[in-house]
Amino acid sequence: MPVFDYKCTKCGEREEHIVLPDEAAPTRCASCGGALRRAFGGGRVLVNLQGWGFSKTDSLIADSRGKDFKALKERAERIVEE
Repeated sequence: MPVFDYKCTKCGEREEHIVLPDEAAPTRCASCGGALRRAFGGGRVLVNLQGWGFSKTDSLIADSRGKDFKALKERAERIVEE
């Protein structure tokens, strides 16, 4: 679900709203009725790095640089299970 943060320009209150692509964004603050503006940086962000080419998985590769992908995959799965 797309959850967006909004901040009131009048009272500074922050609100979270679920806004679907076909819906209009909220315009009025629930506390004071002031105008809402979309806020960035205060919300929740989830980043999941999967696959090869990220520092999380590159540290599993020794000098061979991933020639034995089956062994690397098994090692990565063991680490994730821990």
